Amino acid sequence: MNLPARNLAAPDGQRRPAARGAPAASGPAAVSVASLSKRYGAVTAVADLTFDLAPGTVTGFLGPNGAGKSTTLRMLVGLAEPTSGHALVLGRRYADLDDPARRVGAMLESGDFDPGRSGRNHLRTLAVAAAIPDRRVEEVLGLVRLQDSAHRKVRGYSLGMRQRLGLAAALLGDPEILLLDEPANGLDPAGVRWLRDLLRRLAAEGRTILVSSHVLAEVAQTVQTALIINHGRLVATVAPAQLTGGPDALEDLYLSLTAEETA
Repeated sequence: MNLPARNLAAPDGQRRPAARGAPAASGPAAVSVASLSKRYGAVTAVADLTFDLAPGTVTGFLGPNGAGKSTTLRMLVGLAEPTSGHALVLGRRYADLDDPARRVGAMLESGDFDPGRSGRNHLRTLAVAAAIPDRRVEEVLGLVRLQDSAHRKVRGYSLGMRQRLGLAAALLGDPEILLLDEPANGLDPAGVRWLRDLLRRLAAEGRTILVSSHVLAEVAQTVQTALIINHGRLVATVAPAQLTGGPDALEDLYLSLTAEETA
């Protein structure tokens, strides 16, 4: 059963119907997805998805495995072509941006590393390809707290260290937009807290961040808005801080909505 998208950010905690997609921003959207669909043969991965993201915000992108989150992120950076609709960053398709590595940073494939290279050399290779000064490599290594392990080969990195390296690569161009797929995966509790603080700080600098995650309790503490999708469709837009019901409110809502979608 397909449900209409819901806006659940009402201060009184009551569910209220709303148009599909996130509430419209007061200024130009940093990320704009409109009527976006992607089909692979008979399989619909994303179906008529619409939302806008304002500058300087952290937005959660939530849904079960196979809901269409990763496919949407891939369309935003031109790794998959929409069947219909559009996915724009800074008002343009990713492929049409001038110097896209400095405008959009993406962390989509946590295993996309040469295991025989050091973490530092992995970033240097990316920097050379994007004409980014070598000094920026050292800056992002410090930012993600990998400078002491940067000389080690990636094959010896833990999952959490690989996540930090992927985040460093996304930050390499000092981008205005960050698209992050499960960035907290493999981080210990201190690392999750560090990531939360980093994302908040980056948003306070005016960057726009879209982060997919299955760690709902952490999402509730990090994002201003959460988009919940299932079977490729947006089923709710919610402001976690305005939910009543305690620390498990977002999780309870998420489970109820995704269960309804699969019932």
